[in-house]
Amino acid sequence: MTSQATGHAFDWRFNENDQEFSLQGCLRPQSADELNGCMEALDTATSTVKGRLYLNVRRLVRMNNVAFQAIARHLVDTCVNRPDLNIQVTTSSCVGWSTRKFQALESANQNITVSEYDSDFYPGQTFLEEGGFIPILRTQTKLTWHHEREILGRHGLKPGMQMADICCGIGDFAVLAQKEYELGRLVALDHSKSSLDYARKVAAEFGVKGVEYVYGDASEMLLESNQFDFVTCRHALQVFDHPEEILKELYRICKPGGRVYITNEKNSHCLGEPRSETIQWTYNEVAKLWDHFDMDIELGPKSRRYLADGGFEDIKMESFMVTNLDGNPQDFADIIQSWENVYAGQMAVERGDSPEQIARFRQGFQDHIFAALHPKGYAGWPIWVASGRKPL
Repeated sequence: MTSQATGHAFDWRFNENDQEFSLQGCLRPQSADELNGCMEALDTATSTVKGRLYLNVRRLVRMNNVAFQAIARHLVDTCVNRPDLNIQVTTSSCVGWSTRKFQALESANQNITVSEYDSDFYPGQTFLEEGGFIPILRTQTKLTWHHEREILGRHGLKPGMQMADICCGIGDFAVLAQKEYELGRLVALDHSKSSLDYARKVAAEFGVKGVEYVYGDASEMLLESNQFDFVTCRHALQVFDHPEEILKELYRICKPGGRVYITNEKNSHCLGEPRSETIQWTYNEVAKLWDHFDMDIELGPKSRRYLADGGFEDIKMESFMVTNLDGNPQDFADIIQSWENVYAGQMAVERGDSPEQIARFRQGFQDHIFAALHPKGYAGWPIWVASGRKPL
């Protein structure tokens, strides 16, 4: 949503998945009435979230006292009326006045906290420093969820089901599935203890109940057989050198008549325009790079065969394209940048690529970013979805 105030544009957006209300631009109204649309949207946001609301003002470059007083009153009143809700205001040290101004609210109500983005990251952000992919996983899930929230139902997920999310990572998909489907039971398993700690924190702060986070090896899970109606394993089979071994475990814990749902990629089909030639060359190289490390980022279209070989029946399969048009193009560009950092960084170096090879490799990622951010550009990342039923 966008509005105008005294000739200066300002934007507000509410991201339901991250429970984050963002303000950006120049917020300098002559009267509080000019903020009615924005305040109504903020009121809707605060009335629907659970646990914690993130108010992101780090891109708010100007704000006068009229605007601040209106927002401050709303936040304080909300905390009085909703003592169960915590509000975290995220500012930026690059806009020094915002921290000083909003910190006054901390003394007004103990449920309001203020942190600077630069020094105190929080779960609503996409940055969590652990390995190459963690900084961007929340953004990836946000863009894929745009498609998957409907796809899951077509593949058989229903409210009240018993579900397991295997290789759950930082747990954001499990949280979204629980909020959307109100499952009877949801177990989320991963082999990374730090990712699970993060996942528990996100669930607690968003007020999401009913997710059991379990530490374990996906190839040898300490979960009983035949107990879940729906088992998910997203973007994970492609990183194992023997994905069929993971599928055996997914099959084992699934109830007879239940379904296993997997998503995987075919990275060589990533596309962009303009500069399609260099983009195509780079993603062909990504496939070769993964193969060098015994991983298969081309697994997506092979999913049907893997499920059939694994003993599943009634196999359903479809694909979707995550694009720069699914939301903020910068989110898509951030994902590409994270790929470049990992693939053309540590992985290419460990493979022994020359500086010249790495430079050419990086250029394709940069051209993909250019396509994603170009006002007339188009950039895509294809995902394959497949599910199979365990026979009765």
